[in-house]
Amino acid sequence: MMYLSRLNFKDWSYAGLLLVAALLAFVQYAGKMNRYEEIILAACVPATVWLGWQFKPLRWFVPAVGLLSLWAIQLYGGDLSRNTESFWLKYFIASQSAILWMCALYFLATFMYWVGLIARSNTAAQMASWFTWAATLMGFVGLMVRWYESHQMGPGMGYIPVSNLYEVFVLFCLVTALFYLYYELKYETRALGGFVLLIITAAVGFLLWYTFDRNAHEIQPLVPALQSWWMKIHVPANFIGYGTFSIAAMVAFAYLIKQNAETSNWLKLAPLFVFGVLLAMEPLIFRFEKTSNYWMLYFAVAVTLSGAIIGFRRRIAAVLPDFEVLDDIMYKAIAVGFAFFTIATILGALWAAEAWGAYWQWDPKETWALIVWLNYAAWLHLRLMKGLRGTLAAYWALVGLLITGFAFLGVNMFLSGLHSYGEL
Repeated sequence: MMYLSRLNFKDWSYAGLLLVAALLAFVQYAGKMNRYEEIILAACVPATVWLGWQFKPLRWFVPAVGLLSLWAIQLYGGDLSRNTESFWLKYFIASQSAILWMCALYFLATFMYWVGLIARSNTAAQMASWFTWAATLMGFVGLMVRWYESHQMGPGMGYIPVSNLYEVFVLFCLVTALFYLYYELKYETRALGGFVLLIITAAVGFLLWYTFDRNAHEIQPLVPALQSWWMKIHVPANFIGYGTFSIAAMVAFAYLIKQNAETSNWLKLAPLFVFGVLLAMEPLIFRFEKTSNYWMLYFAVAVTLSGAIIGFRRRIAAVLPDFEVLDDIMYKAIAVGFAFFTIATILGALWAAEAWGAYWQWDPKETWALIVWLNYAAWLHLRLMKGLRGTLAAYWALVGLLITGFAFLGVNMFLSGLHSYGEL
């Protein structure tokens, strides 16, 4: 009761708006939803209300996503050909247009965060935060409109857009950005934005290549194994884990930069440079002749940025939060990610039992999911039981991102199995 008494008019208005929206959705689409989908929609209301009460910017963000999505639906009017006729659809809020805006705005946000960090400009950092919010808004609108567009492709085509690499890369960017923005507000620092946005920008770089080289943005029929309501909860839970693990790793990178700010021993700095290089190994993976120039440029930019961060380490370290703050963010991000990754793994086992008749089959994706889980379980165990802190914890978080990255993307590229829905 004491908590409820602290809520203001805006909080209750936000809750009422979401409740009305959910009731309208039930009235409008009840005939198209099964019992499980109705339960999911009902559960989303209190969850989103609670999140908005905890993270105040969501009170405007969630309604803005809804209004822009509804505007796009109204502009379509059930006719997908209008995305080339309507100015607003063609250039702004059709799904692909909105996602491309997301990509551009994340690039701008990354640039401005680093300008703010190096130049110690609060104005540039504030602009970077605005760009990040705008990019995340456009990305969510893009996914919502894509969901609508899939339903207009034909009978039985409609599905939640988390079914292939293109869609989940967008989801990864959005989840990572939202969690970062929460930590930015909670800890009242924008100094970590440049680090976290680097991992988002790397994902955007892959997304753009995947879009224009492979036409991955085109909506395709859902494969039979994915035609399940389990997908609606398993995949988002997984990517909350991936996103928060990524934040923890980039905060760990910042921690080590601050820790080694005054050292002139390049042997101590070499592991940080190697980490940046390892995260940019795509040119060695994507051996496609017509894309080699793109990936070599990507690789060169990543190596240059890693070297520049190390070169400017003293100036950067002076602006970064205290070690205690960095350590706390790292721990909380891993704790949140581990909780959701555990839930996702359990949900995946239940889905597997329904789809394939067995909870666990040691499929490559399942095996690597277990490796990821064990890695972070050990990190948290040592943190809670032995007080794991400092250098070891930070390097472990960095290695964890490499393990997670392989489980997310590498398995799809190198190892075939029951989960091979997103090969390149």
